[in-house]
Amino acid sequence: MTISAVDATQELAVFLRTRRERLDPGALGLPARWQTRRTPGLRREEVAELAGVSVDYVVRLEQARGLRPSADVLEALARALRLAPVERAYLFDLAQQRPRTADEPATTAAPPLAQLVADLSPLPAMLLNHRYDILAWNREMAALFLDFGALPPARRNAMRLCLAHPDIRERYVDREQVVREGIAHLRAAWAAHPQDRELTGLITELRTMDGEFARLWAERDITAGGRGHKVMRHPEAGPLALRGEVLAPLHDPDQRLLLFRAADEESREALARLCGE
Repeated sequence: MTISAVDATQELAVFLRTRRERLDPGALGLPARWQTRRTPGLRREEVAELAGVSVDYVVRLEQARGLRPSADVLEALARALRLAPVERAYLFDLAQQRPRTADEPATTAAPPLAQLVADLSPLPAMLLNHRYDILAWNREMAALFLDFGALPPARRNAMRLCLAHPDIRERYVDREQVVREGIAHLRAAWAAHPQDRELTGLITELRTMDGEFARLWAERDITAGGRGHKVMRHPEAGPLALRGEVLAPLHDPDQRLLLFRAADEESREALARLCGE
């Protein structure tokens, strides 16, 4: 199983079709023009009407026939398909209508960000690039997961560890949701960085080695993760209820600062014991 660098035209076609098929015509107040629908979701004619474009245009887009829609057309399609903000951004990336950042992701943390990660103690914190490579972490995050410094730098990838590392694979109680959120991030990064061969290689590797990743990748979910409640099973601290937060540095918007806070008093005390406070 191999994933190539982004074929933006083909991916745009599939993305538009899957988003069209998930919509309920009745919920959108569309008239019942057809008594039976042999396919789910909206018809192409309905999308065209909602977006104010021709049916032929929608057909050609969904057949990947080389169209380069303008920003105005993309905006109209995003409204017609009721895209969430992160899905809209993904659509614009695929159509190359959004300014791009450099395709040279950081492989080490900038000193101010590395210091910030350390200063966030006693909160577990780490810094990731757009591939989910782990660039910096504090001792609390290492205690929560593992000593990242003992791993070769090439293996310090949060998604790869979540899928394959025996000490982390079952750490999250709601593991599928965590994997789903990670895949949504990687898919958005894949569209925003079409020339990043290392990212393409990582996705190919994960699709090949892990059936769960391959299945969820095929769903094309672009829902943003980030802030949320996580429950972990820690071999030393026991159950931990945590609140996660993901922040993007203004000067390094492709990087993510992940930190956790205890969600209840029992978890706060367990986390303090684990980190030796």
